[in-house]
Amino acid sequence: MHLGRKTLSKYLIENVSGTKDGADLAALLVDVAAAVKAISALSSKGALGGATGSMDTTNVQGETQKKLDVLSNTAFVNTFELGGLVAGVASEEMDDPFPVRAPHKRGPFLAIFDPLDGSSNIDGNVSVGSIFSILRAPDGKEPEMQDYLKPGTEQVAAGYALYGPATLLVITVGKGTHGFTLDREVGNFILTHPDIQIPADTNEFAINTSNERFWEPPVIRYISECKAGKTGVRERDFNMRWIASMVAEVHRILIRGGIFLYPKDTKEPLKPGRLRLLYEANPMSMIVEQAGGLSSTGRERIMEVVPTQIHQRIAVILGSSHEVARVIQYHQEHDEGKGEPFSSPLFSERGLFRA
Repeated sequence: MHLGRKTLSKYLIENVSGTKDGADLAALLVDVAAAVKAISALSSKGALGGATGSMDTTNVQGETQKKLDVLSNTAFVNTFELGGLVAGVASEEMDDPFPVRAPHKRGPFLAIFDPLDGSSNIDGNVSVGSIFSILRAPDGKEPEMQDYLKPGTEQVAAGYALYGPATLLVITVGKGTHGFTLDREVGNFILTHPDIQIPADTNEFAINTSNERFWEPPVIRYISECKAGKTGVRERDFNMRWIASMVAEVHRILIRGGIFLYPKDTKEPLKPGRLRLLYEANPMSMIVEQAGGLSSTGRERIMEVVPTQIHQRIAVILGSSHEVARVIQYHQEHDEGKGEPFSSPLFSERGLFRA
């Protein structure tokens, strides 16, 4: 037991209760924690709880839904709708946002969330998580679509839950990034990772290399340098990680550094990226930046992108600041027509002719 340790509720009272709508924001994040506890209990039972396996339905992205996807979505929706603290809800698992209407009370915030990130890992008993973002709702009226389409800089809070050997809730309210571990014996989230700081340098990168043939030249250049290790221009060895769960990838980066890349590619030319801007990229970017890291598409800061669609996808490169800055530099050099290694022995800089 962690008697006397700082709980999530106490942290929120100390850090947000005195701000505009601070008491409501604190109460909303406590509600989020309650939903996380419910999902944690479901996921920890595995097949014993009947929540594993796929369903015969797909979400708006055309992805086959897992049973736990739907159960997690229901847990969050019920929590937000009944809590009286949000005016509207948008979920990755639902086609459109929906407003909170009578008889339920309407609150001052909008909740945007991915109820179960990495759900393809469920049946393999690999860590999954939930991601959420909180925006301010419009005053005195029912929220419309445009009220959800705000850049990440307008988030008032963001966070994620990680359902692993322990259940962790990592949040930011714009005052650093802090991690809380669920004490199952007493049912409280205890502050165990205060003021997380991502190391600026790293020897780890996370990317799905099966898509390498579709990457843009700046990403190929960066990953090739990492794989070359001590024999290449970086003159040090790197390790590759890939879990296929953004929550797990980002949590590892927060704890020990690293860079996560899900870049733009040519596999599906009509999609500028794979991850969802509102449900995944924006909240994770806020968390990473508040921990001293960087988050970019390679060409622009993610949190400054103005959304145009509720399920908009985007390229994501985030993590240790020095490595992300290097990838940004490679994109800039590529777009300026320089900085690319030339492979021809005849027309390279050391050949008979200059490129």
